[in-house]
Amino acid sequence: MNINPRRTPLIAGNWKMNLDHLQAIAFVQKLAWNLKDSRHDVAAVEVAVFPPFTDLRSVQTLISADKLPLAFGAQDVSAHDSGAYTGEISGAFLAQLECQYVIIGHSERRTLHNESDEQVASKVTAALKHNLVPVICVGESTEDLAVHGPSAVPVAQLRAALAGVTNAVDIVVAYEPVWAIGSGQAATPEQAEQVAAALRGVLSDTLGQDVADKTRILYGGSVKSSNIAAFMREPNVDGALVGGASLDIPEFSSIIRYQKHVGL
Repeated sequence: MNINPRRTPLIAGNWKMNLDHLQAIAFVQKLAWNLKDSRHDVAAVEVAVFPPFTDLRSVQTLISADKLPLAFGAQDVSAHDSGAYTGEISGAFLAQLECQYVIIGHSERRTLHNESDEQVASKVTAALKHNLVPVICVGESTEDLAVHGPSAVPVAQLRAALAGVTNAVDIVVAYEPVWAIGSGQAATPEQAEQVAAALRGVLSDTLGQDVADKTRILYGGSVKSSNIAAFMREPNVDGALVGGASLDIPEFSSIIRYQKHVGL
């Protein structure tokens, strides 16, 4: 098994704009029961869910009250702490809700909301200020891949996202090839490894080898229980950012339990 002992694998479910707070409560309960019944080793693979903002308080209360072995985070964060920014959610607010993580720079934010590399960098800084672990998303479109080749765009995006980071920090990087998201056609494990290795090189160059060795790099893009094990065999892939499949509890549980069901 390829897992670096310094990096606990992370399987993260991004619910996007799905599930209201009542549905979120039911989902988290069922997921926790499913993993318990299947004797999931919580120390071997960390599990995190990323619900919409309106679900966060409900998810926090349930996880805290029932002491469920799940982490959770937000799908975005404001670059600003406070002020006249209607609709924005401050990192200070997320910290008060005990969020551990926040997704930053997701491909849908970059394309649908025109988020620039500079905005992504400012959000990374804001997250770190409030002790939130940023899950920095990077990835290329079909056109990017054709013009620039593999890894060039994700590498440039990560360098830009880390522009304001100077200290040894806890971050997560998620490589999500836009051409694979929702297509049913994932990148090959070899493609994911090539980009992940290049991204770890950026981390080493900008934040030092120690941070690079500790940072988890996830793959996201049509992840399924049938392909997760192949990705996890790669030395620089430390987990997955799961989209649509994370809404299906049996499938998501199977992805999380990849170590058992594939005999790794």
